[in-house]
Amino acid sequence: MVVSTTLVNWAIIALAFGSTVLGTYIAYQAYRGFRRNESRPMQFLSIGLLLLTGVAFGTAFVGSVLLREGLIPIRYRQPLTLLTRLFQFLGVAFIAYSLHRRP
Repeated sequence: MVVSTTLVNWAIIALAFGSTVLGTYIAYQAYRGFRRNESRPMQFLSIGLLLLTGVAFGTAFVGSVLLREGLIPIRYRQPLTLLTRLFQFLGVAFIAYSLHRRP
């Protein structure tokens, strides 16, 4: 069974977009938990989740679409990758900090 390349590309785009939306929703729920309980660790957790899922996925998604469509030059691929990895690292760092911070 051969699946068309176009169908696979659309599936990749849909999954990337879905991950961005779902990750942002999870970060929002963590933020609501912070507001409800006024817990500083929960605040750091929500920031970490937002950076890791919403911002990093969003940057990767938008960057890949812009690169694929030729709206930005290919020379920006590495800086976009670096920016995405930076957001991922910061997100994981915030999450780790939230797990070790005393309330």
